[in-house]
Amino acid sequence: MQVRIQSTADLGLAVRATRKTAGVRIDDLAAAIGVSKQFASELEHGKPGIRLGLALQVLDELGLGLYVDVPDESSPALDTLRAKGLRPLTPRKPPAAP
Repeated sequence: MQVRIQSTADLGLAVRATRKTAGVRIDDLAAAIGVSKQFASELEHGKPGIRLGLALQVLDELGLGLYVDVPDESSPALDTLRAKGLRPLTPRKPPAAP
């Protein structure tokens, strides 16, 4: 079943329902992926500003996927960018001293 995720709360509910159905305790889930129990709890409660990289690790551990519905007209641009790969961000230069 696919569920539309429109907020961190929606994501948290999906994570919590899946974890509980699997019979996994929240502290065991956190330990399995190397995150804190607090992080796992905050994710399940839909805390805004949750770290996406860690949230993706939790989803992966529970066998959940996260999908983005890319408009058809954006597909060629996405394919081009995927072929090029990600470039590392260049650090910003500090402002010049007065």
